[in-house]
Amino acid sequence: MSDQLANQIAFFQQQLPATTKLIAVSKTHSVEKIRAAYEVGVRDFAENRLQEALAKQKELADLKDICWHFIGHLQKNKAKKAIAHFDWIHTIDSLALAKKLNNYAATMAVVPKCCLQVKPLPDPNKFGWDFEQLQQDLSGLAACNHLKIQGLMTILPLGLTSNEILAAFTSVQKLKEQLNENSAFPFALSELSMGMSGDYELAVQAGSTMIRVGSAIFGQRSYA
Repeated sequence: MSDQLANQIAFFQQQLPATTKLIAVSKTHSVEKIRAAYEVGVRDFAENRLQEALAKQKELADLKDICWHFIGHLQKNKAKKAIAHFDWIHTIDSLALAKKLNNYAATMAVVPKCCLQVKPLPDPNKFGWDFEQLQQDLSGLAACNHLKIQGLMTILPLGLTSNEILAAFTSVQKLKEQLNENSAFPFALSELSMGMSGDYELAVQAGSTMIRVGSAIFGQRSYA
């Protein structure tokens, strides 16, 4: 298992540009697999379930330089724990959640870096802002001055063609540029969290700075 995992990680390390970070999505995978990935140089790991992540973090507490990314839907009643235990939160998907996190960040010593989750295409199965909604909430987000909003994150609908995927990713990259040019938005966005095992190459082509890869590194997940 370790040799195959190491080969997969080496492949990504060789293929990705220096401007794109590999985040290993370790949800449902064992602590042993995380350690194996760590041993060959991976430092960024992503989880989407808080309880599972906290248990793993406890077992891996000896690995002091792991950077933990939260990539699941974050319920407001779990915001405090998330902000305390993750270096990055990729899935701020509403103004209400941003305000909740901002309130906690105002009183806590550790403040995670954050991404705003957006939907470049309509998708009832995904959380996040559509582009018009985000524009309407900019003033509210601007008031969240205890958050380190660093970028945008997206998960695309299933069933798109390669051209549609590239166009969607490119639209998110253009949105980032527009926000950076908007004087009403005080955050300097440098990150684009987009692309997973099946579409990361197109995401990198569109300017992704963080790809979230799980099955292509760790193998298929078991949800038992």
